[in-house]
Amino acid sequence: MEVFEEYLTRIDNLEHRARLEEILGWITKTFPNLTPKIAWNQPMFTDHGTFIIGFSVAKHHLAVAPERAGIIRFSDEIVQSGYDHTKELVRIRWDRPVDYSLLEKMIKYNIMDKTDCTTFWRA
Repeated sequence: MEVFEEYLTRIDNLEHRARLEEILGWITKTFPNLTPKIAWNQPMFTDHGTFIIGFSVAKHHLAVAPERAGIIRFSDEIVQSGYDHTKELVRIRWDRPVDYSLLEKMIKYNIMDKTDCTTFWRA
């Protein structure tokens, strides 16, 4: 979590900071083989040098980016969880609970789907 400390301290809203810190901590504990890093000024996790999932903070929501393939694969579940999404990200409103089961599925999917990926992003 040291990797994320500076990023987290720049989030002025303490509730938003605590929520993101909780999520990043959960991922670190649940997926200890993933590498935490800051890139493009955003916290993210990688596996063997390839992107797995990233986050960004907005005024009304936390954006979760599992890449387009993750959005397509879990589109129905994203909507069932009460979240909206674009082609590239899921929006979790700050006043909504985090669906950790869905987050876990998206991360596991990307780890499995990108096992042989040799680039940062999918081609």
